[in-house]
Amino acid sequence: MRSPTLLITGAGGFTGRHLVNAAKEKGYRCVALAQYEGDAVKGAVSTLVADLLNPLALQRAVKQAAPDYIVHLAAISFVAHDDTADMYRVNQLGTVNLLEAIQKCAPNVKKILIASSANTYGNTSELPITEAVAPAPVNHYGMSKMTMELATQLYPNLPIILTRPFNYTGVGQNSNFLIPKIVSAFQKHEKLIALGNLDVSRDFSDVRDVVSAYIRLLESESSMRVFNICSGQPTALHAVIGMLNNLAGYKIEVSTDPAFVRTDEIKTLYGSPQRLIDTIGEYPSLSLNDTLAWMLTTKVVS
Repeated sequence: MRSPTLLITGAGGFTGRHLVNAAKEKGYRCVALAQYEGDAVKGAVSTLVADLLNPLALQRAVKQAAPDYIVHLAAISFVAHDDTADMYRVNQLGTVNLLEAIQKCAPNVKKILIASSANTYGNTSELPITEAVAPAPVNHYGMSKMTMELATQLYPNLPIILTRPFNYTGVGQNSNFLIPKIVSAFQKHEKLIALGNLDVSRDFSDVRDVVSAYIRLLESESSMRVFNICSGQPTALHAVIGMLNNLAGYKIEVSTDPAFVRTDEIKTLYGSPQRLIDTIGEYPSLSLNDTLAWMLTTKVVS
């Protein structure tokens, strides 16, 4: 029996690398889609090159891959990215170009999973956040993902699943993101770290749980279209610092730098994973303390 082919956009990114590893273990042939020549993805059987903003190149790549399943991760995912127009082009138009290519060149694909974001919910007071909460983005990143979601409605013939992951982290995440930045400071045994607003709580998952959920959603028979990917538990930033103090064996001093405080900061954000659990079973399997210990003790080789 032929192994199913999984086409992964953004396979060379943080989430993509973990997804390739997890999917390989499940018996998938992983084909990576990269933006540039020379960006071969370790673990993939091949790496195809196509920019999301080049419709013809995307069509050629999708046709060559002949995928059974597709996971679309490629995006500008840093909320504070300084080129707003670029964020909309990649996150919205790039996704539309991909769906057009699939419709023309792989219309019989079994499932397409598109990673959106819990940022679409904005600063809602309806907690925990379920998939029924109306999107109300408070930044351009969330808006670019919401408009991307709306655009997928123009492809009712395609078997699309939208995931809205809340915060997640793990080994290999860029230090532009909060948790890797803090972990890096502890790895370097720094005595002081400057952060933004400490009075925030987030719903954290481990990237290994996230990619496992993605694979299980691809394999599910559910007809649901949107899934939160979240633990259902808010964790305050100061609690994260406390866990790392304990794991590292010393207490770091934290200062607040006004330059890191965002005016559109969402104070508390946590979701309900009930729909996800009803569909795939247990989630998450790893605690935040597990994740932090993994990150703190793993040396990332660039």
